[in-house]
Amino acid sequence: MTLYIDADACPVKAEAERVATRHRVEMVLVCNGGLRPSANPLVRHVFVEDGPDKADMWIAENCGAGDVVVTSDLPLADKCLKAGARVLQHNGAALSLANIGARLATRDLMADLRASDPFLQGSGRGFSKADRSRFLQALDTALTAAKRG
Repeated sequence: MTLYIDADACPVKAEAERVATRHRVEMVLVCNGGLRPSANPLVRHVFVEDGPDKADMWIAENCGAGDVVVTSDLPLADKCLKAGARVLQHNGAALSLANIGARLATRDLMADLRASDPFLQGSGRGFSKADRSRFLQALDTALTAAKRG
């Protein structure tokens, strides 16, 4: 079992490291660079070449059943779920084969709406302490479930 982190824009890397260390699970941070290496022996950094979706492709090719992936990228989440991995978003929301289709459809719909109306502004909210807390709890639950099989 491995914990993969889509690390380029991940706001919960430190929290994920704490939970992975407590569970004694290898954590792999995948990014294009710019991260300070961790001294933790359970944390490994994979630096991919610059380019669109290179980190995503690496994670999708390497994750599988029993692994946990942390990402906010829905197409990557879809690929990881199909490979048998458990997927969490940064706010602790668990993605599954049952809900990923609706999430992707909503994402595509919103992209179309934004493209058709240049004045349509996003209404996303900031990342909160409550999101961080939900993530910690969800990751602990996901790693425990992955250990059980």
